[in-house]
Amino acid sequence: MTRSPAPLNSILGAVQRCAAVVRRIIGVPDYDTYLAHMAARHPDAAPLSAREFELTRMNDRYSRPGSRCC
Repeated sequence: MTRSPAPLNSILGAVQRCAAVVRRIIGVPDYDTYLAHMAARHPDAAPLSAREFELTRMNDRYSRPGSRCC
């Protein structure tokens, strides 16, 4: 008897969504979401490389005084 992959896909999707939420909460940038956004909203613009994306996000996060608790 073979099982349908639907329940596994449902569980995998839920885990991926939870991981994305946790990444947003702790401030980890999500490059895949950025690439999807760029393809959907700005198809004529070249997206940043993964490294450029990370540097931009870190600069945005730490360049504003008072935006951190520590």
